[in-house]
Amino acid sequence: MRNRNRYTVTDKLITKITAWIAGIIAVVLIIWGIITLWDAYHNQYTNDAQVQEYINPVIARAGGFITAVKFEENQAVKKGDTLILIDQREYTIQENQTEAALLNAKAQLQVWKSKVQTLTATAQIYRSKIEVSRAELIKEKLELDRYKKLAETESATHQKLEAVQANYDVAAAELLSSTEKYQASLSEVNDARAQEAVVQAEIKRLASLLDRHKLDVTYTAVIASYDGFMGRRTIEVGQMIDPGQVLAYIVNGETDKWVVANYKETQIETMKLGDTATFTADSYPNKTFKGVIISFSPATGSSFSLLPPDNSTGNYVKIVQRVPVRIRVTNPKSESRLLKAGMNVNVTIAKNQ
Repeated sequence: MRNRNRYTVTDKLITKITAWIAGIIAVVLIIWGIITLWDAYHNQYTNDAQVQEYINPVIARAGGFITAVKFEENQAVKKGDTLILIDQREYTIQENQTEAALLNAKAQLQVWKSKVQTLTATAQIYRSKIEVSRAELIKEKLELDRYKKLAETESATHQKLEAVQANYDVAAAELLSSTEKYQASLSEVNDARAQEAVVQAEIKRLASLLDRHKLDVTYTAVIASYDGFMGRRTIEVGQMIDPGQVLAYIVNGETDKWVVANYKETQIETMKLGDTATFTADSYPNKTFKGVIISFSPATGSSFSLLPPDNSTGNYVKIVQRVPVRIRVTNPKSESRLLKAGMNVNVTIAKNQ
């Protein structure tokens, strides 16, 4: 009888403790449910979100053999740091050849300029001869007219008239010869000036080509375009590369990071540009980051896919679409550097009532 009463007391105690535990659990669940419903009513939440930042390829602008690689994976680099060196001997030879051709063209230009001056002086001499020949012709014309009158009155012999006529013809021929030589000299001056223009054009071409070769020489040193961090290294010394080949990737450390949160189309009704967002990263669940909405995608994510859905085929099943929302991280860089591109985050945006 005593044992039966003792078991009864123990059972009552266990029942009482179990009831208290069940009550506490029920209260906790109710409080958790109320908080969850309150949060769901006042906030828009999604865990379909990732951190993004500019990751740009480092591209070779010159081809050749790599002579040095001056970075390691995940290394921090500064703007202007040399990342890769390419054998520049071929480019230097091309630069020297073009520079020599340019010097030769400049020397030819001086020759043609001198020739233009010489031919111009010669043309002036022939022009002066034209004036002399014209004066001589006028003189012989007057002499011929005078002897013709004398011959008519038989005051001069026909022999003398013929001699004067011959002198006049010679003077006329001299004037014609001087005029033709002057015209020919002018043509030579024009030809020389044309050649001078050709050489000047060649000098401009060679100067531009020299600038291009100098630029090619600078391309043999691949430098960092901004502060950032290097990605995976896939090249080694001695490797042959081509222009336009991707050599590495660099994460831009100068621009702000952002989060692309893929909200359901039924959630974006209350959102607007400038709204504040808070989020946590799976890597740092106890640290809260902040951001601000800077843009909404002009289309749903599926519209930008390789094979967008075509609902007109007859196999239509309504699926809630997601709209990418871009959120700029507003934390100081000392905090935002913890976030890496591709990290999953959980984003919460307060509803605008």
